[in-house]
Amino acid sequence: MVSNDQRRRQLAREKFERQQRRREAARRRTRLRNGVIAGTLAVVVAGGAVSYAAGAFDGGGSTEDDAAARPTSTPRDPCAKPAPGKVKPLSFKKEPALKVDRSADYTMNLKTTCGDIGLDLDAAKAPHTVNSFDFLVNKGYLDHTKCHRLTTGGIYVLQCGDPEGTGRGGPGYSIPDENLKDKRLKGNVYPAGTVAMANQYNAQKKKGRDTGGSQFFLVYQDSQLPPDYTPFGTISDSGMKVLKKIAAAGESSGRGDGAPNATVVIDKATVTKS
Repeated sequence: MVSNDQRRRQLAREKFERQQRRREAARRRTRLRNGVIAGTLAVVVAGGAVSYAAGAFDGGGSTEDDAAARPTSTPRDPCAKPAPGKVKPLSFKKEPALKVDRSADYTMNLKTTCGDIGLDLDAAKAPHTVNSFDFLVNKGYLDHTKCHRLTTGGIYVLQCGDPEGTGRGGPGYSIPDENLKDKRLKGNVYPAGTVAMANQYNAQKKKGRDTGGSQFFLVYQDSQLPPDYTPFGTISDSGMKVLKKIAAAGESSGRGDGAPNATVVIDKATVTKS
């Protein structure tokens, strides 16, 4: 007999897969439209909210059902106002040259309106991913961007890395999946404290590998997900406290998957090599 907890996890996975399929369809429509208008293809990075995470989540608009489910009162925002500044409209034609030192230690600090979130990056196991963030962060790509998605049921992540704040933005290039056999991903669970890439992978069609971009998700509680999303680092203890604060404020749809009620903006991101 399937337990309530198992059924809840199953429903969460099924919901995630539906979002991935919708996102893939939206991406095809966007590419077709841009091909007609500008003769170029738009690169869309899904959260994988990953898309889940790319990411990860589907960045579609609200529906009438969503509006009905939305809480009538908004919880108190526990975060400060964003620092002055605007997102840089950056796009690149190809993945940056692989210059990361696989033997070195890299850390990324996200100075957010809710507090600093420190990440220890694994350059040895995910060199392309770490190299990409080192490149993007040094260009100011993440500065002033919103963390646009929070999930609070079955899958527990905060998704960031989209300059558009819609779940459809990306750097213009994609990077390969890495480290999918990490021993920490036991039993199809991404443990709390993991930072991983969103992507466009469709498990049912087995298509969409190597489609990560700039969107990533921060796991604040053990989350049932198949090992399809590059884990490339861990979150600091102080960063986990910030994530718990963000999660406690909830999300806006009332369905456990939507924009966070907290104003989560990355005022400044830095990557340090040691």
